[in-house]
Amino acid sequence: MLLAGCGSRSGSSFEQANTGPADVTLRIGPVLADIAKDHTISTIGYNGSVPGPLIRLKEGVPVSVDLFNDTDTTELVHWHGQQVPVEVDGAAEEGTPFIPAQGQRRIVFTPRPAGFRFYHTHNRAGADLSAGQYSGQVGPVYIEPKENPGRYDREIFLVLKEFEPAFSQGGDMAQDFLPLAGTVKSLKDAGESAMNASLGKGMPHGYEVGYNAFTINGRMLGHGTPIRVKRGQRVLFHTLNGSATEIRSLALPGHSFEVVALDGNPVPNPAKVPVLWLGTAERVFAVVEMSHPGVWFLGDLDNDDRRHGMGIVVEYAGSSGKPVWLAPPQFRWDYTRFAKLSVTAPAPDETFEMLFAKDNAAEEGFNRWTINGSSFPMSSGVAPASYHLHEGKRYRIRMRNASDDIHPIHLHRHSFELTRLGGKPTAGILKDVVMLGGYQEAKIDFVADNPGPPFSTATSNCIWTSAS
Repeated sequence: MLLAGCGSRSGSSFEQANTGPADVTLRIGPVLADIAKDHTISTIGYNGSVPGPLIRLKEGVPVSVDLFNDTDTTELVHWHGQQVPVEVDGAAEEGTPFIPAQGQRRIVFTPRPAGFRFYHTHNRAGADLSAGQYSGQVGPVYIEPKENPGRYDREIFLVLKEFEPAFSQGGDMAQDFLPLAGTVKSLKDAGESAMNASLGKGMPHGYEVGYNAFTINGRMLGHGTPIRVKRGQRVLFHTLNGSATEIRSLALPGHSFEVVALDGNPVPNPAKVPVLWLGTAERVFAVVEMSHPGVWFLGDLDNDDRRHGMGIVVEYAGSSGKPVWLAPPQFRWDYTRFAKLSVTAPAPDETFEMLFAKDNAAEEGFNRWTINGSSFPMSSGVAPASYHLHEGKRYRIRMRNASDDIHPIHLHRHSFELTRLGGKPTAGILKDVVMLGGYQEAKIDFVADNPGPPFSTATSNCIWTSAS
C-alpha cells in the first residue's frame, strides 16, 4: 500500500561520481558464515560478514556510501527508519534505482533522525528462501545524537537473525504476549468465517516459514564470545530483530530491562520490563543494571528456538560455571506503558482506513494478503499510489487486522506516533514499525514532511512511502 503526497523539492543531488573514497563502503556478495562449530551457512551478506558491519553516523552530517553489488542479481539497500529521499531510500516501489548486478552506486544523504536504525536488502524473495530478507543482508546503523541519550557505562549491539528457512503448513501464530483487551469481535468473526470457508472447500492452511538455525550477532547460542560484565555496570543494549518473518523475545534471568527508546526514538515514559518483545524490524534501546552476578543465558523465551541458537551468554567478572536459564514471569508487552500519561494526540487533518485480510492458500498454496481488498502489485517498478498527501499535513491511519496473524507494519521515510492501541488512546510514542495483533486495530499519526521526486503530472512533486 503506497501513499503519495504532494510537495516540492529541488536542487538536491543524491548520487555522485566516484571522485574519491566514500565515507562508507558496503559490498553485497556471497558469504560463508561459521555460526557454530561445524555449522557453516552459505548466504549473501555485506562486507563478507553476517550481520553486516555496524555503521556509525552523525545526525545532520552528510555521508557518502559506495554500494558494490558482487552478485548476479540486481539489488537494493534500504536505510530503514531514516528520513531520506526516495532516490536513496532503497525501495524500488518508491523509485529508488537498483544497484546493477556486478555493478555499483554511490549515494549521498544526510542521516536523520538520531538513534538506532538499520540497513537491509529490499529485494522481494517470493518463494525463494535464499533471497531477500531470508539472506544475511542486514546490518545495524547508529546515528549519533547531538545530545547524550542517557547514563550508561557501555553499549552492546545485538542483531537477532534466523537462517536455514523451510516451508510448513498450518499453525497459528501465538500472541499471548499482547494485551488481551485488543481483540475486536467483528474482525475475528470475519477472519474466522473466511478461514472456515476456505478449509471447508478442502484448501490446506497456507504455507508458513520456519527456521533451523537461530543467531545473535551471527553466532548460535554457546558458540560466540560471551558478553562480559561487572556488577554495578549499566549496560545499554541496542537490540534489532533482523528476521524476515519472526517475532522475537529476550529475557535475562534475574534482571530487568529499562526501555528508553523504541525504533531509535526516545520514549516519554521509560519503564522497566522483564521481557523485550520485538516484531520484525523493530528495535529496542534498553538499559540493564548488572546486579545479579553469575553466568546467564540472555535468550528467547521459546525453548526450542533458544536450544537452536537464539541466545547469547552473559558472564559476570569473577563468575564461572555453566550458563543458567530461568523463565521470567508471564508478561504482556504493551507499547502504551511507555507513552505520555494523560495526554491525547492532536486531531489529524485526514484519516485513512486500512483493512488487512488473508486469503488462505489462495496463490498456489501461499496466502494472499490484501489491504482494502487489493494485493500489493508484484512488479519491480514504481507502484501506483493509493492515497495522495499534502506536505505538512497530519494524517491518521486506522489499521484493522481481520486475520489471526500479527502484522509488523512499517512506514517508509517517516516516523509515526501511536495514537490508539488495544481500544485505548495513547500519545508520545514515535516508531516506524508497530505490531498489529490478530483481530486487533490501531491508529497511527504521521506528518507528511518528506516529499520526493515528481510524478508524470506537471504541477506537483510527491512523496512515496509504504506501509507493508
